[in-house]
Amino acid sequence: MTEYKKHLYMTVFPNNALIASQLEPDQFGEHYTTGSAKHFSQKVIFAEIDINFRDPYFEIDKYLAETVAYADGQPKKTKFISSYNVLEHVPLSAIQTLYLVTTNGKVLPLQPSKDTHFHDPRKIRIYQEICPLDTLVVSNIDHQEFGKLITTQKAKGAPKILFTQIDFDTDHFLESNKSKDIPYIDLPAVNPSRFFDCITELKDHPEKITKTISLGGILRDISYKFLRHGFWFACCEEIKFYSMPSSDELEDKYFYWWKFVR
Repeated sequence: MTEYKKHLYMTVFPNNALIASQLEPDQFGEHYTTGSAKHFSQKVIFAEIDINFRDPYFEIDKYLAETVAYADGQPKKTKFISSYNVLEHVPLSAIQTLYLVTTNGKVLPLQPSKDTHFHDPRKIRIYQEICPLDTLVVSNIDHQEFGKLITTQKAKGAPKILFTQIDFDTDHFLESNKSKDIPYIDLPAVNPSRFFDCITELKDHPEKITKTISLGGILRDISYKFLRHGFWFACCEEIKFYSMPSSDELEDKYFYWWKFVR
């Protein structure tokens, strides 16, 4: 019988779960999106977790022992270890490669890299919180400060957070809508009037650093193409950044992922 390598995967979108599997990352991404009727039919984001990671919150050894091939030699595709409070109990150091999966199961690997996107106090950014929160936020602080803020406040935060930035020109939005009675925004599921008010308030009151645009996220409705820079895992002062490849690199090195991005 074929010996399969065992993996620990943490899904972070659309749900947060810790899963044992004998599938390789590209097979896991394909299975999760297209290989099973009970799984998800849109984009999926997951990370490989260090196979040696252990925490009392999880019964990892128990479920890894149950992650064995079937009698016909087929690998065990998924063995759920936990589906609640997962990211909160996983240290950033245990998170390895991050994978972005298209709706038809194509998988893009992202490696941790240095975050060089320094703070510009004139810049207003749109942050999409992904896990464990799902909130769309506009802010005038940079990624490091935002990650620290969200993971150190209790009212609207979480012990750890995964977030990304939406590629959107807020200055152009304000300028093009300043004389309109009803503003227009080229973002799905976003109230343009609410968005205009949030941006204006941050401009007029620089002491405010965040405004919530929507309690629900828009990651389901937008393409990976509209994400800026990449993804950040944050925990207080600690941050782990995964950079998105450039368009040229995607076309050259990851063509079969890029061509199916919608």
